Amino acid sequence: MEDINVRSVRYPVTVDQKFEKIALKLGRTKRQVFIQMVDYFYKSKKDPLDLNDELLKNALMKNHQQYIGFIRNQENMLLIPIKTEMDRVSVSQAKIIKANTDLLNNQHALAQKLTGINAVMETISKNQKSKEHLKKQFLFILDGYIKSREAFGMMTSGREKDELIVVTRSQVNLL
Repeated sequence: MEDINVRSVRYPVTVDQKFEKIALKLGRTKRQVFIQMVDYFYKSKKDPLDLNDELLKNALMKNHQQYIGFIRNQENMLLIPIKTEMDRVSVSQAKIIKANTDLLNNQHALAQKLTGINAVMETISKNQKSKEHLKKQFLFILDGYIKSREAFGMMTSGREKDELIVVTRSQVNLL
């Protein structure tokens, strides 16, 4: 078997102290941490001198720009037409509410007028009934007058005729 650990790296003591702290913090050996660091930089293609991680920033900015583009596209395709339609619906609803209010007010006015007409009709009906009753009473008085007048003969005095006229007039005045 051949030993695969044939390479060594030399570095200062201060770096070794930092390296030791990192290994302890991660709970691994320094050798494992070193191998993982090399794999990390190899796979991510990052430059260890780039502490601000410009590649990550660039990737984030690219994704951010894509999201903004997507949102603007959705805004143009969906949000603006939806808002336009909602505004149109809102205006339409306001017109409908105004029309309904006007219709309701007109119905109330019509109901009041119909109530007034109904009261007038009842008064007319009562007057018509009282007129009919008055006619019946007058016909009764007239019939009594006619019968009394016919009962008079040639010999009836003028006083009796005058009394009949006075009684008939008083009966008509009582109506």
